[in-house]
Amino acid sequence: MSAVGHAGEMRAKRVLVIKLSALGDFVQAMGPFAAIRAHHPGARITLLTTKPFVELAERSPYFDEVWFDTRPKPWEVAAMLRLRKLLRTVKFDMVYDLQTSDRSSAYYRIMGSPPWSGIATGCSHPHGNPERDLMHSIDRQAEQLAMAGIPVTPPPDLSWLAADVERFDLPERFVLMVPGGAPHRLAKRWPATGFIQLADQLGGRGIASLLLGTSQDAEQIEPILAGCSTTLSLAGQTGFADIVGIARRALGAVGNDTGPMHLVAATGCPAVVLFSADSDPALCAPRGAVAVLRRDDLASLEVDAVLAALAAGPAALRCAPSALA
Repeated sequence: MSAVGHAGEMRAKRVLVIKLSALGDFVQAMGPFAAIRAHHPGARITLLTTKPFVELAERSPYFDEVWFDTRPKPWEVAAMLRLRKLLRTVKFDMVYDLQTSDRSSAYYRIMGSPPWSGIATGCSHPHGNPERDLMHSIDRQAEQLAMAGIPVTPPPDLSWLAADVERFDLPERFVLMVPGGAPHRLAKRWPATGFIQLADQLGGRGIASLLLGTSQDAEQIEPILAGCSTTLSLAGQTGFADIVGIARRALGAVGNDTGPMHLVAATGCPAVVLFSADSDPALCAPRGAVAVLRRDDLASLEVDAVLAALAAGPAALRCAPSALA
């Protein structure tokens, strides 16, 4: 039997997994990564991803090697030829395309049409559900793998990722806040005034607010720091592993629909994730100890609603009695 059959898949010696971006999607693919590794215990598994996720993938227990895709434009001929050469370096027995984009599907032909799980036309293991784009990312990928002969996909798990966060001198009791997000999608952000009022409420109960973000989030973070004396910022100071390590110590987290909240949620930290009409939690919200609050316009989201959602979760059990009540 060839690698196209289920028994052949389990005997595959070389397996390629494709997952290019973005951070939230990459974290949600941790369950599929684990499922593929378990299904091919003796195979050499390669991940094709983009540069921001190479280190995280290399630290994971799922891959033997990691390649990164520069995602060259069609007119970048030299880069396209390098990518073509890379993809043809190995004759893979099975490919799992978890990106399922036009770009990743095009690699099916470039690689000579190997056994393939995805949506590439003519592939051996198509995800044949016409409603796939209406499914949550986690459910969609689990169904895709089931159609390829991998019946069980666990939830995302980052228990393997260790980080030394002592250098941050973290407060004894704190809630994480992720007030930023993609600079081209400002409607996905709860206004800074909301975070300031929430931090004031928490500060009055002896709980600090620790702000996470990048340099692109400065316009959102700086007013919060100026507006509440119990806020601290680690913006621009944390890598993916740091965020995971800090989240493990937090009482809870509140943030917009953005990548770091997926890292936080995957640790089991109780999280409140805020959605506007710009994104649909039914398709992409983190799962776990997560409460979702959605308003078409996040400017209308009440601080009391956020505080109540935070207090209702397991965070209330992980700190001093009534600390969030």
